[in-house]
Amino acid sequence: MKIFSPLYDWTLRWAKHKFAPAMLGFISFIESIFFPIPTDVMLAPMVLAEQKKAWRYAAIATVTSVLGGAVGFWLGYFMFEPWIQPIIAEIGYQDKLDKVMAWFSEWGLWVVFIAGFSPVPYKLFTVSAGFLHMAFLPFFIASAISRGMRFYLVAGLIKWGGPNMEAKLRQWIDVIGWAVVVLVIILYFVFR
Repeated sequence: MKIFSPLYDWTLRWAKHKFAPAMLGFISFIESIFFPIPTDVMLAPMVLAEQKKAWRYAAIATVTSVLGGAVGFWLGYFMFEPWIQPIIAEIGYQDKLDKVMAWFSEWGLWVVFIAGFSPVPYKLFTVSAGFLHMAFLPFFIASAISRGMRFYLVAGLIKWGGPNMEAKLRQWIDVIGWAVVVLVIILYFVFR
């Protein structure tokens, strides 16, 4: 069943829209606080659609993500116990939060750096850094470096791959999409 090909085509069309950079910034900002979909989902097709703007798009994603991370930090700092923690417990993420807090105790600032670069949900670490009263300036610097590395790497790889990558992606998008769905289901049952 080919449901990912039409979504892929829609995403590429949207990536050429005049408001796409603003939407990229918005998604990157809210993804650092609460939004579940990673910025890369918007960044990659935008670079595919307009490769000459790859570095501009990476910069937009980096700056807005770091600003969103700062908001997440201050939300955690001031509002964690009265508002955020009960919501986390209610939606069933308390065990994940406990793991994040244990990682902070063991690894400190490196956790922020790793979360900013990897596919691990960065938002959990921004709020946790605030809740745990981590020093803001080291948090901000680690976020800026790691988020910048991630988004410039994604933009650079997509720009480097160019039209050939786009053609291969189009050819395999449904297989990749279904493989991701199966992987997510397996991971859900493994880590449940």
